[in-house]
Amino acid sequence: MTSVFEYSKEELAELLIDEPRYRVEQLWHGLWNEALGIDEVTTIPKALRQRLGEQFVSALTVLNDVQSDRGATRKWVFALHDGATIETVLMTYEDRVTVCVSSQAGCAMGCTFCATGQAGFTRQLSVGEVVEQVMFAARAAGSRRLSNVVFMGMGEPLANYQVTVNALRHLHDYRGLSARHLTVSTVGVAPAIERLAREGLPLTLAVSLHAANDETRNELVPLNRRYPLERLREACEYWVSTTSRRLSFEWALIDGVNDTDQAIEELARYAYALGAHVNLIPLNPTPGYLVRGSPEQRVREFRDGLEASGINVTVRNTRGRSIDAACGQLASVTNAKRRSIPVRSN
Repeated sequence: MTSVFEYSKEELAELLIDEPRYRVEQLWHGLWNEALGIDEVTTIPKALRQRLGEQFVSALTVLNDVQSDRGATRKWVFALHDGATIETVLMTYEDRVTVCVSSQAGCAMGCTFCATGQAGFTRQLSVGEVVEQVMFAARAAGSRRLSNVVFMGMGEPLANYQVTVNALRHLHDYRGLSARHLTVSTVGVAPAIERLAREGLPLTLAVSLHAANDETRNELVPLNRRYPLERLREACEYWVSTTSRRLSFEWALIDGVNDTDQAIEELARYAYALGAHVNLIPLNPTPGYLVRGSPEQRVREFRDGLEASGINVTVRNTRGRSIDAACGQLASVTNAKRRSIPVRSN
């Protein structure tokens, strides 16, 4: 199945060669500027809408729609055409509206504290399946313009490299999103980080670090055995020197595992050399990982320790925990297939 959001304007013009040129402009404006579905682009004739609707079927079917944070966080579970499922989260703040999208159905990285990694991997997503998540969220945002897209949902974006890059370019070139408002999160696929640096997109790169010694990181992030911290450092140095963009490290704080005084020292040394920002994330509960997140007092102490070492650090405001929409919780699926999901809202 091909999504209409995979077509360039020139390809749409070729498809509509028997229509006046302005029909292409009307359709393009409706799809990309207004984030409408084909049947909602009423500036084009009904017969043309029906024709295009038969050719292009939406990639996403809503299986579940839950909200938390008084409606400020909303999560959808979508079924794809082959029955695989993915999750997408919309977060509304005072100053921005952000959507967190999936790049794969499931994930093969196997990070021990992440529910998505525990669920396993089914397949790569297409460009259309990624972009349609953004457009669906843009419609749901209503009068608030969707301003930020983060590739932090299900999957490792750099393991679906070309689709991720093509989706980023579509959102930047066709939707008009600033590259600085596009964020890609990776567990550290070092060669792909270097390749991404050469793409000419001044986006934000967030590396899920979680440990700054190889022994601990091997346990938390199995990919570290393939690309250990020294190799990852080389890729990060290349990213910074090539893009002139500041790097971010994500660090999920796990009680007694990576919140020790030694961990502060190790992270400070690693981040300082790269001029990286650190984003601390209190570990969110997942069914298959029984170790608990660091208590609030320890989170503050860890933050203060990093600041004392000259590291720019923030603590992420956890959103959507009650609906399993927070970091590391996206897995209302088993091996990327639907399981019974209670509908809840609060």
